[in-house]
Amino acid sequence: MDKNNNQDLPIIGSNVKVDIAGHTKIPAKIDTGAEFSAVWASNIIITSENHLVFSLFAPESPFYTGERIEVADFAARTVRNSTGHEQIRYRVQLPVRIQGRKIRMNFTLADRSRNNFPILIGRRAIMGKFLVDVSKVNIRTEKKTVDLSLNDELKSDPQAFHQKYIAKTSPEK
Repeated sequence: MDKNNNQDLPIIGSNVKVDIAGHTKIPAKIDTGAEFSAVWASNIIITSENHLVFSLFAPESPFYTGERIEVADFAARTVRNSTGHEQIRYRVQLPVRIQGRKIRMNFTLADRSRNNFPILIGRRAIMGKFLVDVSKVNIRTEKKTVDLSLNDELKSDPQAFHQKYIAKTSPEK
């Protein structure tokens, strides 16, 4: 496959199900705005042998098995999220299968418990391997009920809503 001929690249949507490190059919968000990939990890420790040990996902996740992954080859990286907040995270390489294609990807280990997708795949991981068609959505997600109730509250009394949530966080003039 010629990497310069994008017509030969498989097309994926804005989200897909992937197999990762022994876990199958895990929902992943494809985010071409994110440079790096991230996976939800918990129970992260460094052993006395200086190995990194962690579990994919967390007990509140339906994908959590409690299985521990141990790696000797890992690094640290500073990551800036979409709001500009910087975090230091561990980075590991894990095997992933996307649409039948096996790839070793670098992931930062993150708490993605508040995200709709436990895995985020950034542009570095897919560059030259896939084209992304954002009109293709393979996994439908439910709107968070918190957002729905916030909008109900906003509609019922916009001024009270503003005072409760917005005005108190706005800088004083």
